[in-house]
Amino acid sequence: MLRLGAGELIVLLIIFLVVFGPSKLPAIGRTIGNALGEFKKAAKGMEAGQESEQES
Repeated sequence: MLRLGAGELIVLLIIFLVVFGPSKLPAIGRTIGNALGEFKKAAKGMEAGQESEQES
């Protein structure tokens, strides 16, 4: 699994600030958060579907 320390997170934040600018960062963060939430929801749905198939 990908593990990032504090130093790496700071470097990434600085790169994002330079590339996208401070005005777009909240929108980008919101979009990424929504995408991750949808991905987790879909993964839980698939997991529940597989469990119900195994019980049958």
